[in-house]
Amino acid sequence: MNESNDELTLNNYLPSQVEQKWQTHWDSFRAFSPNPSDKGDPFCIVIPPPNVTGSLHMGHAFNTALIDVIIRFQRLLGKNVLCLPGTDHASIAVQTILEKKLKVEGKNSEDIGREEFLKRAWTWKEQSGGKIISQLKRIGYSVDWERERFTLDEKLNEAVVEAFNILHEKKLIYRGEYLVNWCPASQSAVSDLEVEMQEVNGYLWHFKYPLISGQGQILDEYLEVATTRPETLLGDTALAVNPNDERYKKYIDKKVKVPFVDREIPVISDIHVDKDFGTGCVKVTPAHDPNDFAIGKRNNLKQINIMNKDGTLNINAGKFQDLDRFDARKQIIKELDNLGLLTKIENYKNTVPFSDRGKVPIEPLLSTQWFLKMDNISSSCLKELDSKKPTFIPQRWEKVYKDWLDNINDWCISRQLWWGHQIPAWYVLKQSEDSIDQNTPYVVARNEKEALSKATKEFGANFQLIRDKDVLDTWFSSGLWPFSTLGWPNTNDADFKKWYPNSVLVTGFDIIFFWVARMTMMGKTFTNNIPFKDVYIHGLVRDENNKKMSKSSGNGIDPLLLIDKYGSDALRFALLREVAGAGQDIRLDFDRKENTSSTVEASRNFANKLWNATKFVLINKTFSENYSLNESDEKYLDLSDKWILSKLNQLNTKVSNLLIEYKLGESAKLLYEFAWNDFCDWYVEFAKQKFNNKESHNRKISEKILIKVLTDVLVMIHPFMPHITEELWHKLQIKPEQILLSLQKWPVLETKYINSQIDKSFQELFEIIRLIRNLRVELGLKPSQLVPVYLISDNVELTNFLKTLIVDIKTFTKSSEVFICKSKDIDKNNFAKSFSGIIGDIEVYLPLNDFVNLEALKDRLNKDLQKVNSDIETLNKRISNKNFIDKAPKDIVEECFAKLKEGKLQSEKINKKLKLLK
Repeated sequence: MNESNDELTLNNYLPSQVEQKWQTHWDSFRAFSPNPSDKGDPFCIVIPPPNVTGSLHMGHAFNTALIDVIIRFQRLLGKNVLCLPGTDHASIAVQTILEKKLKVEGKNSEDIGREEFLKRAWTWKEQSGGKIISQLKRIGYSVDWERERFTLDEKLNEAVVEAFNILHEKKLIYRGEYLVNWCPASQSAVSDLEVEMQEVNGYLWHFKYPLISGQGQILDEYLEVATTRPETLLGDTALAVNPNDERYKKYIDKKVKVPFVDREIPVISDIHVDKDFGTGCVKVTPAHDPNDFAIGKRNNLKQINIMNKDGTLNINAGKFQDLDRFDARKQIIKELDNLGLLTKIENYKNTVPFSDRGKVPIEPLLSTQWFLKMDNISSSCLKELDSKKPTFIPQRWEKVYKDWLDNINDWCISRQLWWGHQIPAWYVLKQSEDSIDQNTPYVVARNEKEALSKATKEFGANFQLIRDKDVLDTWFSSGLWPFSTLGWPNTNDADFKKWYPNSVLVTGFDIIFFWVARMTMMGKTFTNNIPFKDVYIHGLVRDENNKKMSKSSGNGIDPLLLIDKYGSDALRFALLREVAGAGQDIRLDFDRKENTSSTVEASRNFANKLWNATKFVLINKTFSENYSLNESDEKYLDLSDKWILSKLNQLNTKVSNLLIEYKLGESAKLLYEFAWNDFCDWYVEFAKQKFNNKESHNRKISEKILIKVLTDVLVMIHPFMPHITEELWHKLQIKPEQILLSLQKWPVLETKYINSQIDKSFQELFEIIRLIRNLRVELGLKPSQLVPVYLISDNVELTNFLKTLIVDIKTFTKSSEVFICKSKDIDKNNFAKSFSGIIGDIEVYLPLNDFVNLEALKDRLNKDLQKVNSDIETLNKRISNKNFIDKAPKDIVEECFAKLKEGKLQSEKINKKLKLLK
């Protein structure tokens, strides 16, 4: 049922009502659920899946707004558009939530077992995991919710299992014992990309290892080392020196004794030892340090793990067993001091790797894990980059992407968790065996039946199969996202055939490594295509102080709060209008006491401006049909009609070109300027002059143009502010609700109307009107006071143009008369007592006599002069203060000089006016 147009003219704009209405309609009409057989070139964005644990933050809102503008614009171009949503299962985050719940019950995951744990995880997901989706819907996301995916969906799990099997068959996946980044908090391996380097104020502890004789006797001679992690000495298997270090040459091949564990270890030489670090002699712990691991490999050193997975020390730590690593550190330092082996403690600032999820220092740990070889995969993507696949916007991010591919390490893809894609590998044990180690044979298969068949074929009978209990890194399944969501590995799936590769990926710069590179490598490996043509990298939304928003800083701005206050259209437009260029960070002002944002409020005012402009058009519309502008109407177009049609078609060209180039912020600014200034502030005012005569042909032409221009503008603004434009378009076009603006076509470009000369003339006209208005303000004239205006110019073309609009000029400037003269036809001495100004080729005069209270004007100007001179005096004192000049920030000093310059100019202008009034 349609609301009447009268209802629009009476009601005020209530964003929440309008937005809820159209979100419901879009869903019920399946507006954004495309059919792959529909007409139109394919265009596809698969949205970055937010964590299922997440709540909407400003980064989500910004990313959503950017994607939705692109998607809605492409839909208006007539393309067959798919925007596919979904969420990520967020292994570590969900596991942490459930572990905390179990802890409240006095239990842990092992107490309830894997099956019960996963049951609880799925229950949590069903009850709480949809929060982020419902919040995204409030922004007006034009995605196909019917195709919504979750990275643990059955079909996506099949894709993950297939991908793992293919990679293993290509001998790209292997299992081995290597040093990994271990997070004791989550008790899982984490990738290099999930490690955050933090600078901390720590210590460098110096202590001694006693040398021993060939007969094992402790000598009264020592080698000193320096380390930031003294607890790892319990796993030392060598000391190392640089072979070119003269201080230590005589000690090479000697032996020392490791304190506390009574272990004899050799002194070895290794060219990679830095002679200038610490004492130049380093302890080597191959099982707990990446550099030491490499030294150990080169020198065939034993690897001794002293750490449990929870960060406590194990049986190899001797009497320090079961102590937390940091407690053990304190105890070891204390006992080294008691033994006389501690020689020095230095304050030392160093960079420590922290787990991005667990928020604790990473422990390099020797562990058997699954790895993916990256060299061949990354090199294939590097070759594609030569032909700009993908194209990065802005281009500078291409180098970041390339550098990472050039310097990539093998990827540890296993995680010691239960929530996730369980690794499709089964260990083959003899019936008598009950433990798995790094040498246990295994088979990789798509399911247990296939695993049994493979194991039987390879190992005969009489064995037991035990599936690997670990899961894959979350980013493994996310890497398949652009094509697994479209039906892969079934490459005959209609969605896959229509919309893969995707058209563009829109994402933040912070996950180029985490996600973008992994998607390109996976896409190239499994589909022989880079999964998207373009990659649009956006910046961050910073707070009112231009600081990065973060949970730890507590400076986040809740987008839902701003949506409740101003509407989602206002928030979307505010964020997009702030974008100064692709990839640039934006700043969002926010008053934390009042929970208000002047930036978003300005966009809300813009929405209200559109609403009121539409109400004006509807109130003044005198016909219900045949309101389209046709060729026969063109001969009746006056200058203002021609001007607005010229501006409209220029806007169409510029905005469509900018949107194609992903210049979204620039597009938003142009639309705002046209709608607010050209249309509402100027053309509507011209139209009002014609509406006095309801029977005139000019009135009907103006009505048609108002509807034409407003309709086209609503279509162009629609990608940015979808709800209000959908509502106003329906009121203006009198369309049934099932015919949606969202599915219309971009306005037809009519280049015949573009006229640069008329644009220039109207620009001069508006400057003249502004000057006259400013002069009236300076004179203190009330709106009701009509005074004559004189416009003097020898530019015949300009004066002829102004004469055709003389009635409009009188109205806009509150003038009793407007005289347009050539300079030879006027005696300027008559304007000795006038306020005047010059715009281009034209002089403007407002005579003072008989119209202005001269004494009141003098009094006001004297007060203005007194204030300006007081400001000048204050500024002069400040800049003559050497202390201020030397110590104040440079920008503050420069601001003072600028204000002084402006003050002097104002003083000069006021004095000239006062002189004129004498």
